Amino acid sequence: MYSKSKAFLILTKHKLSLLVVFSAVVSYVTIADKPEWRIILFLSTGGFLITAASNSLNQMIEKNEDAKMERTKERPLPLGILSNIEALLFSTGMIIVGTYFLYLCALLTAIIGFISMLMYVFLYTPLKQKTPWAVFVGAFPGALPTLIGAVTGQENQNNVEFFSWLLFLIQFIWQFPHFWTLAWFNYEDYARADFYLLPNKKRDHFSAFMIFTYTVFLIAAAMLPYFFHYVGEMSLSIVLIASVTLLFQTFLFYKYQSDSMAKKLFKTCIVYLPLVQLTIMTRL
Repeated sequence: MYSKSKAFLILTKHKLSLLVVFSAVVSYVTIADKPEWRIILFLSTGGFLITAASNSLNQMIEKNEDAKMERTKERPLPLGILSNIEALLFSTGMIIVGTYFLYLCALLTAIIGFISMLMYVFLYTPLKQKTPWAVFVGAFPGALPTLIGAVTGQENQNNVEFFSWLLFLIQFIWQFPHFWTLAWFNYEDYARADFYLLPNKKRDHFSAFMIFTYTVFLIAAAMLPYFFHYVGEMSLSIVLIASVTLLFQTFLFYKYQSDSMAKKLFKTCIVYLPLVQLTIMTRL
């Protein structure tokens, strides 16, 4: 058992929330002509709180399912350290404050942030036990942080620039190989909660093929900023090296289709996305 203060921290999934903030801030700096520290602070605070609230509400809804899985059974709600009411009040406060900070960035930033929270909690979460298409639905709120950061950096807040959509596309496609590899090596644990989120609902050749295919799509998307002249040859070179590494790891997974290879691919995906995002940010 652990303290209530630690329980509230666990409820936010703070490490995941910080990764989301990273994507938003990098996208903002990439798009903005003159990034402002004040906006970065507002964006980071608001983005973290909205993401943390989404994670908290997700755990509240999936309390019974979390209790069945080894990887989640010691979360605050299944253990009874926090009640649903405490989680709801905590989440509501974070939504209000987080939306306000995003509003200080721009109205469109706040709107997209609020929509991403609604999609994650009220579409993705209930669909997880019904269909593997939940992964597709969840990819939208999962990629919206890049759009939140990008539109914040735009001079014209009324339209979403094409470059912003490219950043969104990269993170959108990235989530498929990233999440499917996670679902692969956690297959038995997810099954305890009736979560079958691989493309074919099981660990088979088709699911492995889809992971390989979407990795190829991801690499193609990562090249688009160069082909549309947003970045130079130096950035392309770094993205190519990272992409060859990712593709090789994906090939090994597809060949052996083992949990160990899935874990290695999962870790490679985690490194690949921020590396590509930082490389694009340099505009070299």
